[in-house]
Amino acid sequence: MTDYNPTFLKFNGPETLIAAYEYWTVLVRPKQCTMGALVLVANGPETQFSQLPLQAFTEQARVIKDIEQVLSAAFGYEKINYLMLMMVDPNVHYHVIPRYSEPASFESWTLEDGGWPGQPDLAGGSADEELVSSLTSALKSAWPEASRAP
Repeated sequence: MTDYNPTFLKFNGPETLIAAYEYWTVLVRPKQCTMGALVLVANGPETQFSQLPLQAFTEQARVIKDIEQVLSAAFGYEKINYLMLMMVDPNVHYHVIPRYSEPASFESWTLEDGGWPGQPDLAGGSADEELVSSLTSALKSAWPEASRAP
């Protein structure tokens, strides 16, 4: 993938890129509102969900399965939220928010889920670049090899 849409770039792709599929990319969310928060971005220029090609919906099932498998193994989340907000960033994308009733840890970082059990606090958490970089490396290496980003 060499033509990146504005939403992909807004979420610091390709630096935060974990996995690349034909119609979707998975990025680490630069603002970790909960541990392991991701962004699932459609690769095309579409700005409406209904504009995506039919094949994107089929592939999305595989991407979701990979997301849940990797995040469950890495962090043991209790619930997961997929938020398609698209209020500021124009291209089709979801915020993928793992949810935790207790603080979640990764290496030397610990984050609380400030909105548990209600709506996630998207403004909370950490924008620590070192955390995001470490998460990107760890999740990329844990991703199913066929879709792992180079």
